[in-house]
Amino acid sequence: MDTRSELQATVNAMVQPGKGLLAADESGPTIAKRFKTIGLESTEENRRAYRNLLLTTPGLGEFVSGVILYEETLGQKADDGTPFPQVAAANGIVPGIKVDLGKVPLALAPGDEITEGLDGLAKRFVDYKRQGARFAKWRAVYNITSSLPSRLAIEANADSLARYAAISQAAGIVPIVEPEVLMDGDHTIERCAEVTEAVLHEVFHALHRHRVVLEHIVLKPSMVLPGSEHQQPSSTAHIAAATVRVLKRTVPSSVPGLVFLSGGQSPEEATVNLSAMNRLGALPWNLSFSYGRALQEPPLQAWRGQPGNVKEAQQALLKRARLNGAAALGKYDATMEKD
Repeated sequence: MDTRSELQATVNAMVQPGKGLLAADESGPTIAKRFKTIGLESTEENRRAYRNLLLTTPGLGEFVSGVILYEETLGQKADDGTPFPQVAAANGIVPGIKVDLGKVPLALAPGDEITEGLDGLAKRFVDYKRQGARFAKWRAVYNITSSLPSRLAIEANADSLARYAAISQAAGIVPIVEPEVLMDGDHTIERCAEVTEAVLHEVFHALHRHRVVLEHIVLKPSMVLPGSEHQQPSSTAHIAAATVRVLKRTVPSSVPGLVFLSGGQSPEEATVNLSAMNRLGALPWNLSFSYGRALQEPPLQAWRGQPGNVKEAQQALLKRARLNGAAALGKYDATMEKD
């Protein structure tokens, strides 16, 4: 199969109505933080057991079309010795890989950050692909204040995202482009909309400059929300309208799918906000989810590291996946939480 057909086949598998992505790509420090909430040590075996629980959940492929894995997980095996990428594929879930190496301060731009990981990326893709990864993810982060992000940060991160996407497509791997405007701070929803619009404009300019084929990417944006410390909460209707307005102004219709990150929202908030957007009438792209904590928090709390709790934890994961699948079709209702 030529590269273009390969990319198209992967996009088709990832972007399906009523399905989204499971983000299970927590780095070492992040998974340790999650495990701490259930009093569990972050050993390699505990991490493997937890990812095994997620990926072997019966019926998950009905609502989840792809899973983003961490590099360690890509090389690990299920309880029966099957490599995790094969376990996912057997459940109808496309395996993908987080490829950025995390964020560092952006030089000479106090308060701004830049993501590392471009050096040697083309060589890493050869190994990832051999292990079964069909798509990749790179996250850029933007801090909001009255003066941040700076113009420099907006341009530098857009350029890195576009370079990564180009290298990814050249390797026959679909890039998820993730520009995350952070929720931290006391900014208004209007300030978040202003920053998100500037960020997305710059990202698509950069993708165009780097000759990235938009039909073969998936965008992972953040929702337009007030800062987590802002006194005035915004209604679901306000969040949905503000987010869709910004997306319509910035995201070309040739992009096949958008999968939102949950970014600090509770599982219920992330679901209800997604559903509200999908109720706003016909949109040019498929709007779905790529949630980490908003899908994993319930199963993690149910599991608590106990082998006897695996079934209950898997049911908790399947429930959240099902509710978000409904939200991706605009069919979620809060009463479904009680089922």
